[in-house]
Amino acid sequence: MTVGVIGLGLIGGSMAIDLRRRGFADRVVGVENDPVSASAAETMGLVDKVVDYDACIGESDIIVVAVPVGTAVKMVGDIMDKIADEQIVIDVCSTKEQINQAVQYHPRRARFVSTHPMAGTEYSGPWAAQPGLFDGRACIFCNSEESSPKALKTIEQMYGVLNMRPLYMNASAHDVHTAYVSHISHITSFALALTVLDKEKDEKHIFDLASGGFSSTVRLAKSNPDMWVPILTQNRDNVLHVLDTYLEKMNEFRSAIDSFDEDKIRDLILEANRIKKILR
Repeated sequence: MTVGVIGLGLIGGSMAIDLRRRGFADRVVGVENDPVSASAAETMGLVDKVVDYDACIGESDIIVVAVPVGTAVKMVGDIMDKIADEQIVIDVCSTKEQINQAVQYHPRRARFVSTHPMAGTEYSGPWAAQPGLFDGRACIFCNSEESSPKALKTIEQMYGVLNMRPLYMNASAHDVHTAYVSHISHITSFALALTVLDKEKDEKHIFDLASGGFSSTVRLAKSNPDMWVPILTQNRDNVLHVLDTYLEKMNEFRSAIDSFDEDKIRDLILEANRIKKILR
């Protein structure tokens, strides 16, 4: 089994490490356009060899597309034009509807398995790759009924080796759910970081006083814009809907605080505390 990984950043690089260490892949080749990142990936042993795009397609039994979703939408169709009948193509992108629409009528659509491993950190590049990143996390399979049973089973086995638990949903539902559980979290973190950075111009002690709570809340603001710009634009409608709801809740807090309404503030906090029943 040869696995080819196009994009040797956090997700692609971490996947490459564990697929080889855990015996799923005999050989892992990678594609990385940035020369510094490519050299680092080889030096660190993320892959056996960095190859060019066409060589990766030609040599790999499974081709993992781990590039920003704006690029992936165009790339997946091009790869599927070039593969043989037994090769499998997967993507690991954070939005799913556009990429599935782009290949819906491709003659080799059955060889494509659309996945989203729900794991990651705020860091990027091959230096961010780490073993065990996916252990115990969920992997979402989208529109799996459009993939061949054999291709789907192979990729389910692959994620099983990564110790991920599978969930199945259509691409549209996936994009709604991730807008709530992932995308709004990043926007909130970006906005908080911008707010504090703006205030820090006058208040020099803000970062001196920053505690663990602030650090954990603003952690996602370190995320790579090359990844998040296409995610937020591709999932625009869902993200805007969630943002509107979020702003309503922020305004409720603002109004209660502005009017010294301690009962309302308490009610809002107690209502928010219900999340403890879901997230333990």
